[in-house]
Amino acid sequence: MKKQVFNPFLPLWEYVPDGEPHVFGKRVYLFGSHDRAGGDKFCMNDYVCWSAPVNDLKNWRCEGTIYKKEQDPLNADGSHMLFAPDVCRGADGRYYLYYALDFVSVISVAVCDTPAGKYEFYGHVRFSDGHVLSSRAGEPYAFDPAILRDEGKNYLYTGYCPYPPRHLMEVPKTYTYAWVYRLADDMLTIVGEPKKIAPSFSNSAGTGFEGHEFFEASSIRKVGDKYCFIWSSYYGHELCYALSQSPEGPFRFGGTIISNGDIGMGDIKDESDCNNYIGNNHGSIENINGKWYVFYHRHTNRSSFSRQACAEEIKVLPDGAIPQVEMTSCGLNGGPLAGRGTYPATIACVLRSRSGTMRGEVPLRGIHPYITQDGEDGEEEAFQHIANFRRCAVCGFKYFSPQGASTVSVRLRGSGTGQIVVSDGSATLATVPVSPAKEWTAFSAPFKTPGQVFALYFLFLGDGAIDILDFTLA
Repeated sequence: MKKQVFNPFLPLWEYVPDGEPHVFGKRVYLFGSHDRAGGDKFCMNDYVCWSAPVNDLKNWRCEGTIYKKEQDPLNADGSHMLFAPDVCRGADGRYYLYYALDFVSVISVAVCDTPAGKYEFYGHVRFSDGHVLSSRAGEPYAFDPAILRDEGKNYLYTGYCPYPPRHLMEVPKTYTYAWVYRLADDMLTIVGEPKKIAPSFSNSAGTGFEGHEFFEASSIRKVGDKYCFIWSSYYGHELCYALSQSPEGPFRFGGTIISNGDIGMGDIKDESDCNNYIGNNHGSIENINGKWYVFYHRHTNRSSFSRQACAEEIKVLPDGAIPQVEMTSCGLNGGPLAGRGTYPATIACVLRSRSGTMRGEVPLRGIHPYITQDGEDGEEEAFQHIANFRRCAVCGFKYFSPQGASTVSVRLRGSGTGQIVVSDGSATLATVPVSPAKEWTAFSAPFKTPGQVFALYFLFLGDGAIDILDFTLA
């Protein structure tokens, strides 16, 4: 079988959320936060970078650690986490990494001669009089920076608008808009006055942003002759976008690009019937080798603190509009997965209990299945799997090409007794008997391959609970 790429597209032991993909030269580089498997806080690890050739998105390599949290002079003891970053190439040809330490409300900058080398601390974004952005009472909260260099000018986007607004620091801030600031070519000094980009929940009436107001996760891209501002709405699970003819606005609301619960796709209208366990979302879009993609993240380990990078191909219409896309298991593969082969269960793009799903911020208990791993954080043989799969739980995989498989095998362990019904969403394709197993054990059944591209859904009808490691079509 030819090499394929799944969602999540990085190795299953890696946790890189808040993805900002950028093409520099002949490679695409993924910058993001760095979560920990089973962590109890956001972004507990140092920044790493992954990259791939622009003409081969199936081959990602780790560029190693590019920046450590203790390098920021505001964080010499390492007590603060490195939140979502962004990178751009400056006027001098060097690469500038923008980030905020967790809830410090200061935008820090590091610099490097190469996209994925060892970055060194450079400074804090400041006004021309020397005072640091957001260090004074009443200034907008500085958070989740995005950076764009376009036509010889530099633009910094930032903002944080939780609902309801709350003061997170001793110095009161404002939580009203996403903002854009012009920066001088030193990449630190603010030039002129900031401009409002997108409204928050408190001031969206009549703007066209109603129901999708700005919360966090600023990102910016130039798409053709338009500028596309991307953010996470106050719902958290969706990445929204707005378009403008200028990098400083005004921006017109465009829609939702993706939801990590598929809310807004088909008949899924809200959290009560979504396809997955939702939580915050953060990411961006990038044109890679002539195609546009959206990068986002999913949640694992029964919390919002172990998030993994996913991506989907998108379409950008002539007017700049981006139709919403669904989550899939095949993501960057360039088409359906092969209808023969062995696949990790944790590439499921659908996961539900018999009572549906819930938000990942709430620790999952009882009947809810979840994605987790046996090994410690960073272990390459971590055996990531779906755990606590109980009666009427469903996991789904999209999509596969028909290649005549006649058998399906499911490798699992646990106390469960009963059967797994495998379907394409309408017709039953196999019924796999299940019995208790202490170790990973394969259970098989005859399989009827559909005649066209198909999804796979695994429904457990039985007692007890099982963990699912992988499945094989043969």
